[in-house]
This record gives sequence, C-alpha cells and structure tokens, in this order.
Amino acid sequence: MDVDIERVREAFLAADFTLAGVTDRLGEAALAGLARNSSFPARDALGDAADSQARLIRAFILGEQADVAEAARPLLGLEVKPYGWGERSGWIVSDPTPLDGLVAAPRDDFVLGASPASTTLAQMTVRKPAARALDLGTGCGIQVLHLLDHCAEVVATDINPRALALAELTIGLSAEPARASLLLGDLYEPAAGDFDLIAANPPFVMAPPQSSHLVYREGGFAGDGLMRAVVERGAARLREGGMLQVLGNWAIHGGDWRDELAQWIPSGCDALILRRETLDPYAYIELWLADAGTPFGPDYSQWKAYFDSLGIRGVGMGWINLRRADAANPKIRIEDWPHPVAQPVGADIAAFFDAPVLDDAALLARRWTLAADAAQEQYGRPGEADPEHVVLRRRSGLCRFREVTGALAAVAGACDGELPLGDLIGGAAAVLGSDSAALTAQLLPGIRDLVDDGFLA
Repeated sequence: MDVDIERVREAFLAADFTLAGVTDRLGEAALAGLARNSSFPARDALGDAADSQARLIRAFILGEQADVAEAARPLLGLEVKPYGWGERSGWIVSDPTPLDGLVAAPRDDFVLGASPASTTLAQMTVRKPAARALDLGTGCGIQVLHLLDHCAEVVATDINPRALALAELTIGLSAEPARASLLLGDLYEPAAGDFDLIAANPPFVMAPPQSSHLVYREGGFAGDGLMRAVVERGAARLREGGMLQVLGNWAIHGGDWRDELAQWIPSGCDALILRRETLDPYAYIELWLADAGTPFGPDYSQWKAYFDSLGIRGVGMGWINLRRADAANPKIRIEDWPHPVAQPVGADIAAFFDAPVLDDAALLARRWTLAADAAQEQYGRPGEADPEHVVLRRRSGLCRFREVTGALAAVAGACDGELPLGDLIGGAAAVLGSDSAALTAQLLPGIRDLVDDGFLA
C-alpha cells in the first residue's frame, strides 16, 4: 500500500482527528454508541457538518463516503481510530467494524481493530523496562504501541500478510517504527533469539476444520492445541526471569481444569493462571458463529459434533502468565477469578511473581506495610456485637479479597513498616491473652496469602 505516513499524520493533526479532538467532538453518548457498534449517536453528534474533522470521522470511523485530504485517501476503506495509551495517543488501522447490526461474513484475512481481548491483554501486561519483547500474532499492531513504551526492541509476528501491512501503518502513524520489526510467519518460527517479555492474544478459537478459517481467530490446531503450543514453545524462548503473558481459552474435558492446565506449565516456570469465565459448548459455539456473521444451522451441528469428538464439555477463558525462574520449587497458582477487576492489572500480576518466598523466620523478621488500597469489610446480623465475617479487600488491580480472622486483620492493619511481623504478632497475642507461638502458627498461612495477593509488601 502506497501511503506517505508523514503526510497522513500531518493531515490528521491539522484536522484535529486525534483522540482528544474526536472525544470532544462526539461526546460521551456517541462514544458509548460506537463501543456498542452503533453509529447513530455519532451521526447525530455530527449533524450536517462537513469540516475536515467531520469528514475524517465519517470516512474512517463511520464507514461513510466522504472527501478527505489527498494524503489520507489511500486509507479509504479501512478503519482508522484515534487511540490512547498511557500519556500518549495515536491511531489504530484495521478493517472496518460492522456497525448497526450489519451481519456479514468477514474476509478470511480480516484484521481486527482494538477489541476487548486486545485491550485486556494490554492492561494485563507487566510494564517493566525490558530489552527485547515479542508480540506474537500482532494483528493491527496495538500491543506494539504499548510495548515500545518500556521495551528497547519489539519484534511482532503474524501469519497474515494483511495484518502486518496494517500493523505497519498503525506503528508508523503512532510510534517509533525503527525499534519494531514486523515478521511474517507461524507462531515463534520467524522470530530468532530469546525474549524478556512475550505478549500474545493468539487465534485461540476452537473451530472445526471445515469452519470459516478466519485467520485472526482460528489457528488451525485441533481443540486448544494452539494455546498449548503458544505456552509451551513460548516458555522455551524466555530469558532468565522473562515473562510470557497469554490471553485465550482452553478446553475442559470433565475433570479438574486446573490439573489439565498444570500440564501445560514447563518445568522451572512460575505460573499464575486465572480463569475469568466458563462457557458451556452451546454458548461458546453461538458466540463465535455470531462473531463470524454465520447463521445458526448446519454450522452449529458441525461445531457441536467437533466438540463431542474431542470430549470438550466446557471452555475456560482467561489469562495465562508464566515466568522463567529455573527454580527447584516453582511458584504456581491456578484458580478461578471471575470477579470484577480494576484495570490495569499488570502491576498485580508482577507483584505475585515478585513476592518473596521466605521461610518462617525470614517472614517474621521482615517489616511489612499494608497496601494503601486495602479496606476492611465486616458482615453479620444487624444488632450483633461481633461480625460473622471479616473480609480484607483491595480496591485496585485484581481487587483481591480474603476472609480473615479478627486477629489476622488486626496484625495486617498494624503493618506500617516500623516493626517486624514477629513483634506485631507478639503484641496481638498479649492483647488477646493468647500463646504467642500458637498464634504465630495460626496466622502465618494467612500472612503468606496476603503477601501473594499484594496486601502486604
């Protein structure tokens, strides 16, 4: 595609076709409508306006025919949306999002824009400075924009040539393309060397072989084979201390899903795996048939027969995070966490891996500080003197919560970085008239949970 990136950017800036400019122009109701794939509130907000900003909004966000600056005309037919991350802003280039209930099967090499999945991956990615990062399955290039903010070099791969072409436009318009390499190929094959960080929102949809073959969502593996390959092969490409973060889904075959996922974790890797949602096969099939604009009918039967042949009884959807630790006793936590979170959650994920693994003596000798966002909630029957339940809850990140005893809440609340934990427990024992050693043994497991959940640092 013959595009003069600098002239396009100049045209966008001159018309204030920017995140701030479009946000101000359209207003809250119109932006909420676009998030629902409805164009009507935005059309009302623009009215009959025909200024340069309005024409760019019509052409690149609403998909209307509009006369735009000559430099931007090669992009007509694509979707170009202003996008912000951190304190920066730019543009995401993708294929157009169907609006207003339009049902149409997309082209096989369709390139998705900033979807809920891609923005969730951006919010869960650990944002520590890194020398080299990999965006596996880059699509429109959204992850590259985020990665360039804290990584010296970013490699982005995709099996779809069209995706790489549009990602090149996204990065060229919005970031520093000199620090990003775009490589065509399957999974890790085109990317040489090891990485400090790998972020992946792969084509994880478990579709039957005779389905639509949409490159952005279907990887051609049986069942959840692609997800497993991304995890296992990715772990082998991590440098010491490097992290792999994957958003996707996996098959549940009727046993304990945690046991199945545990088999994916290579030896020597720490892991935090969170299942955010669970769908039965019917709900999963209907979700992705609707996504492809495919009417329910014969395709439904094909999908269900495929799931039955693989013994898939449910689908888990969530976040897989690995860190290469080469430890004899890796730190592994696999759990359901369907509760609301407060994005971003990357800092909480990093805190889990960074939380020290200490013996009892070292744990008691440390001076701990209670997280600033921690709150205590108490529940019980009205009028009763003592609560039936005491819950500690964090109000940011993963919004972790733990039901605790009154003694554990008191000790956690006293953690202000001044006294060692052992002294705080000893003081609590004196107030309660308890044996200090017995209270220590009772509280230490809960203290370890609070450390892992970021309540204590």
